[in-house]
Amino acid sequence: MLLRAGLVSLALLLASRLLGLLRESVQAATLGATGQADVAILMLTLPDMLTGILASGALGYVLLPLWARQSASAQAVTLKRLAGVLLVGGFVTALTLVLAPGLITSALAPGLSETARATAHRALLWSALAMPLAMLAALWTVRLQHLRDFTGMYGANLVVNGAVVGALLLTMTQMRADMAAPITWLGWGLLLGMVLRLLWLGWRTRRAGPPEAPATGTAVEWPHSPIWLWALASAGLPLLLPLLGRSLASTTGEGALTTFNYAWKLVELPLVLAVQLVAALAFPGIAKAFAPRSDLSAKDPLTRQRDALRHAFVLAWVLACAAAAALASMAPALAQLLFGWGRMPAEAVAQVGAWGRIGAWSLLPQALLAVLLTLLASTGRLRSAVAAYGGALVLLAGLGWAMGEMGAVKGLNGKQVMWAINGALSAAAVVLLVSERDVLRGVLKFADLLPAALAAIALALGANAFETPEPLHGLITALLLAASVAALAWLFSPGLRQALRR
Repeated sequence: MLLRAGLVSLALLLASRLLGLLRESVQAATLGATGQADVAILMLTLPDMLTGILASGALGYVLLPLWARQSASAQAVTLKRLAGVLLVGGFVTALTLVLAPGLITSALAPGLSETARATAHRALLWSALAMPLAMLAALWTVRLQHLRDFTGMYGANLVVNGAVVGALLLTMTQMRADMAAPITWLGWGLLLGMVLRLLWLGWRTRRAGPPEAPATGTAVEWPHSPIWLWALASAGLPLLLPLLGRSLASTTGEGALTTFNYAWKLVELPLVLAVQLVAALAFPGIAKAFAPRSDLSAKDPLTRQRDALRHAFVLAWVLACAAAAALASMAPALAQLLFGWGRMPAEAVAQVGAWGRIGAWSLLPQALLAVLLTLLASTGRLRSAVAAYGGALVLLAGLGWAMGEMGAVKGLNGKQVMWAINGALSAAAVVLLVSERDVLRGVLKFADLLPAALAAIALALGANAFETPEPLHGLITALLLAASVAALAWLFSPGLRQALRR
């Protein structure tokens, strides 16, 4: 069932992410690696990024286990109540962006010039307008995840990316020297995309049919405030790591934020397609396996739980290893294919490839972390996740501050930031694995994980011994490397074969 749902979801998610890559590619060709590009990226990414930090991850962690034990009528009450809360939160966040644009810009894009800062302040007005729409969309997305409507979930991003791509193409044909002109077109594209996404999600939610109204006076379970706070912290802190990394890279000057952002996009594509897709598909199953009910399966509860976790771990790990091998070898060729045209300078494209090659190895700890967070959310034990990610964030921030204080060194360059993020994520994964060792006993097995890891390292080293091929050949080589890792893992990993049969 997981595999069948995954194939449909993967097709839609792949289409969405490919359109997202087209958006980044057109953006690079239109604006290059300039202060104007930094402002555009800040404006376009801020609504969904802030929503992820403040709401969407926490909603999944809290609501999926809650809805697993609630009746349909109780779920309707919870949904309506949360919609009001999120709209208020979206308006408050929007007001903050409007009233404190200087503070936001200084924190997120410190390398901007004074001229670019003035444009960024105006751009944040568009981000503010999109905030309530993004908040409500996050709730409806989690609702579709609970309903197993993965078509609705992943199809929503197509309309957002499509609207922004259209605005970028229009901007490309009407480029002017005025920095504010393209920002206005992109702002309208952002708003249009947000509205269309919300309409799509609303339609898919209504297709499931209106849930029955609860009887008058019926008590509806509502998670206590500490549960929400721990969920917010555990979901938001992981998203702060790349956001902080982008900010640290920006300190080296205009265009650095853009270059780091594109390098992280190379990492983010397989992260979402491989790792987070598995975690999203597995979350409802893991939540049910740990729910205090006896009618879910003929198996005993411990066996159900171990099977659900083992399958999620091995699928996420193998896909992460396959993507890491491909990206660690072919990132320069992929960067040239995606960003080596238009106004993007050659040195910036080379940096995107070099930084993406380093960031590729962060996929391995992120695969473990995605499933670990799913486990902790399903069992209501998110404090260890908060501690692990909080420590990683402090480590990254401390490193950035220390380097900034060193006389001739002005902040961290993108290469150093990528290595720091790899270390921070690895440390967080180790902390959580140790803290959950009792639950994971019998779940994580070297026989499941080692073949994919060894294949990824060996193939990446072998491919790097040769000269980087042309962009199109590099894409084909990357796909072959990923397929080779997956095939070797299937041959030598019994856990992967069991997970795929399921």
